[in-house]
Amino acid sequence: MKDILVIGGGKIGSVVADLLVQTPGESGYRVTVADRCPAQLAEVAAAGKDRLDTRPVDVNDPAALRAALRGRFAVLSAAPYHLTVQVAEAARELGVHYLDLTEDVASTRRIRQLAEGASTVFIPQCGLAPGFVSIVAADLARQFDELDSVRMRVGALPAYPSNALNYNLTWSTEGVINEYCEPCEAIVDGQRREVPALEEREEFSLDGVQYEAFNTSGGLGTLCDTLQGRVETLNYKTVRYPGHRDLIKLLVEDLRLGQRRHILKDVLEASVPMTKQDVVLIFVTVSGMRDGRLTQESYAKKIYNGRIGESEQSAIQITTAAGICAMVDLMRSGRLPSKGFVRQEDAALPDFLANRFGRAYA
Repeated sequence: MKDILVIGGGKIGSVVADLLVQTPGESGYRVTVADRCPAQLAEVAAAGKDRLDTRPVDVNDPAALRAALRGRFAVLSAAPYHLTVQVAEAARELGVHYLDLTEDVASTRRIRQLAEGASTVFIPQCGLAPGFVSIVAADLARQFDELDSVRMRVGALPAYPSNALNYNLTWSTEGVINEYCEPCEAIVDGQRREVPALEEREEFSLDGVQYEAFNTSGGLGTLCDTLQGRVETLNYKTVRYPGHRDLIKLLVEDLRLGQRRHILKDVLEASVPMTKQDVVLIFVTVSGMRDGRLTQESYAKKIYNGRIGESEQSAIQITTAAGICAMVDLMRSGRLPSKGFVRQEDAALPDFLANRFGRAYA
């Protein structure tokens, strides 16, 4: 068995740990969940019973973080995006494999630097978007002789919207705010660009349901690097029910809460209920030349909430946790490199879907 340290015992980290500890025998994992909040650790311990360990660790305490990492096979960071670099730096120093769930572009750039010459692997952005959606897009792109456009649309939506935002909180509030506020990468007319978040709104219908989509940060992962020079159009947009974007834009831009994110976080968490009754929507469309003809291929998938072990979990918890668990499993089994920087699109879609954790998407 391999020793894994999961940083963060919140909505996602607790599910990551729950998935990993259900793998039996020598191919399984021994899991320790680290968090600075004693109440959070107590909740994780109560749910995990005797299957995992917990450890109080403040990531901002370098000595405590390194003590927790020492001797581990890998660290999986489910910490807030602004703490990921500290975990990655400690992992590099101690020779521990590193994976995270960040959507933050600046953090990923730093992690790429840390991976240079490393004897262990660094795999950031291992969730849903960025994460699985990049694996899908790359798989579709490989089917073409020449690429024209790659369009990725992903949303984690309440199954039963009942407020003006048509939204419920399903994962990290800080992560959602970061996506709504930070610049977005794209390729436009063959040129790599930064485009503003919350712009370029569009509407589409899938299975008779109307949706809107708009620019948000981080969802492309490293695909701009991978496809630059090969594609005319590459973009990522978050999917919501119609009307959501305009209200968020009012909060972020007109009321300037994007400049006071702690206030926006308090407002959302005090006003928008959480739910585990959600649906994850994945819609990827790729067009280009194949056998001399302009052709389009699409991938559409809806994933609903369900059970992990004895607990009911939201669809976004399941898909995000399954993503990072599958990537560490693929690396361990030799399906991915075991050192240096690894992109999500380096994973083959058939390998991912056949994996014991990746099957959550199948």
